[in-house]
Amino acid sequence: MRHYRQQLLTCDFFTVETIWLQMLYVLFFIKLGTRRVYLAGMTAHPDGRWVVQQARQMVWALEEDAADKRCLIHDNDSKFTADFDTVFQSEGLHVIHTPFQAPNANSVAERWVRSARTVPL
Repeated sequence: MRHYRQQLLTCDFFTVETIWLQMLYVLFFIKLGTRRVYLAGMTAHPDGRWVVQQARQMVWALEEDAADKRCLIHDNDSKFTADFDTVFQSEGLHVIHTPFQAPNANSVAERWVRSARTVPL
């Protein structure tokens, strides 16, 4: 897997609770080769249209980077619709869905969420 990490991109959601007890969903992408994190957006109500728009913006960012990405890894969350996958497939990326209830399959994203939650403010 280390041999291909320059070509891999992963994404996931995590939640943040505000002081007004509102739940916000944060979508992020990580380039596995550099471990660079892109915060794609935050919303209280993530729906398919919102997630697809964030995917389009991430594709634009990848084009500016001129990096050769070949695969996107994400879990089977219902927020990741078929249209979300289509945006990346249209750019030549192969979309890999992790197995159900297997957080180790997307371990870099899961570890980053854990780190983000434990950083003292």
